[in-house]
Amino acid sequence: MSRVDEFRALHRGRVHGEPLVLPGPWDAASARVLEDAGFPALATPSAGIAASLGFADGETPADEMFAAVARIARAVEVPVSADVEGGYGLAPKELVERLLEAGAVGCNLEDSAGGVLRDPREQAEFLAEVRAAAAGRLFVNARVDVFVHGDGNPERAIERAALYVAAGADCVYPILAPADVLPLLRSGIQGPLNALARLDGEGPSPAALGGLGATRVTFGPGLQWRSAAALREIAARLRG
Repeated sequence: MSRVDEFRALHRGRVHGEPLVLPGPWDAASARVLEDAGFPALATPSAGIAASLGFADGETPADEMFAAVARIARAVEVPVSADVEGGYGLAPKELVERLLEAGAVGCNLEDSAGGVLRDPREQAEFLAEVRAAAAGRLFVNARVDVFVHGDGNPERAIERAALYVAAGADCVYPILAPADVLPLLRSGIQGPLNALARLDGEGPSPAALGGLGATRVTFGPGLQWRSAAALREIAARLRG
């Protein structure tokens, strides 16, 4: 079984309340720690990688992002999906080629740019072109930014999601959707549903998100932020 087939299989037949948990490594070392912990697959966070490379979120040059993803994918045996933001303005064919060259089995693609939602039909066309170029070699996770850059209307999120699923998206990711909205999104969206979990104890656990309808759970840059916070504490103690 290829890595992408292995990754797709992890999304199928999930038991209610037992979502696929995909932690986000930001470099090769963190990827190996997560693999050693027993996670069956990983999903890189663009913001976490940006921080590790010294960039603000959304400002990482494409070459540096793909190089970072490649280092992570080479470091582990488990499948790695990559957050490549909006695709860096690359044509679908080139985007797919660069993801495959980096060793990724999947990608996140945002439906906003500069804090503004893209036209959903144009985004659906873009996703369809990515899917066609990938020819089954990539698992496409279509991000829906209604809750972060839109009006937060769940029906609007469902409408956009339906277009993306029809375009061939393998999974839909309504990032920052409130937990109490997940059951409504689950009822209105076909296929796997990605939810974002917080690591500060303020939000539902991954299992609870699964119980609300999430097929899989990711953490954005949460792990990188926690790691940086731990390092700050250690540094403060070292200074005495």
